[in-house]
Amino acid sequence: MTGYGKAECIISGSKYIVEIRSLNGKNADINLKTSLIPRDKEIMLRQYLAAELNRGSIDLFVSLDSKDQSAHKVNRDVLAEYYAQVKEAVTQADPQYVPDTELFVSLLHMPDVVGSGKPEIDEDQWGILFDAIKSAVSALKDFREREGRSLQADVLAKVASIESFIPQIAEFEPERTAAVRGRLESRLKELALAADQNRLEQEIIFYIEKLDINEEKVRLAQHCRYFRETIDSEEFPGKKLGFIAQEMGREINTLGSKANHAGIQKCVVRMKDELEKIKEQSMNIL
Repeated sequence: MTGYGKAECIISGSKYIVEIRSLNGKNADINLKTSLIPRDKEIMLRQYLAAELNRGSIDLFVSLDSKDQSAHKVNRDVLAEYYAQVKEAVTQADPQYVPDTELFVSLLHMPDVVGSGKPEIDEDQWGILFDAIKSAVSALKDFREREGRSLQADVLAKVASIESFIPQIAEFEPERTAAVRGRLESRLKELALAADQNRLEQEIIFYIEKLDINEEKVRLAQHCRYFRETIDSEEFPGKKLGFIAQEMGREINTLGSKANHAGIQKCVVRMKDELEKIKEQSMNIL
C-alpha cells in the first residue's frame, strides 16, 4: 500500500505542485494537507481518493512553486498602514527620529504584511488542478503496482517454502511413531509391570492416533493453495490473505504441539519464521 505520486499544472501563470503518498493502513484514512483545495470540493475529492486507492493512510499535498513570485506577495496597503501608525507613534516620542531600514524589516514580520498569495480557484481552474491530482494518483497507483509485483513474488516464494516442509515432516513420521512406541514400552519395563499385550497395543495405537498430524498437514497444504489462488485471482486480496495466514498459523502451531520429534520441531520453527514474514508483507497488500 505504500506509494508516491507527483504532478504539476499551471493555473493563471502560477505553478501548482501536487504530491500524494500512502502508507499501510486497514482503512482509507485521507488527509488533505493543503489550503488550496476549495472547501466545496473536499468531500468529492475524499470520495475520489477512497475509491481509487481503496486503503491506506493517504496524504495529499498541493502547494505553489516556491520560485513563483506570485506565491509570496507584500500587501502594500497593510504595510503602509503599519508604517503610518509606527511613524506617528515614534514622531510623538522623538520628533528628530528618521526611519531606517530596520524599521521596514520589522514591519515585514507584522501580521498580513507578507501574504501567502493564495489565489481563489474557480470552477474552470479546479478542473485543471483536479486533472493534476488524477495524474498524481495514477503515478501512485503505478508505484504500488511495481512494488506489488515484487512483493507478490516474495510472498509466494515464502508460501512455497512452507509447502516444502510438509513432505519433510512426513519423512520423520515413521521414526516418530517408533520412538513413541519405544518410550511407552521402556517406561513399562522401568515400572516392572506385566502388561496385557493386547491392551498395550490398543493404548499405543490410541496414543499415536492422538498425535497424528496428517489432518494438519492436509489443511496446511490446502491453505497454501488457497493463499496462492487468492493473490492471483482477486483485485484487492490483502484482508483475505491476512485471514488465510492466520489459519496457516493455526495448523503450524498444532503441528508443533503434536510433534514429539526434534526434526519436526525444526521444520515447524522454520515454517513459523516464514509465516511471520508473510504476515508482515501481507499488511502491505491491498
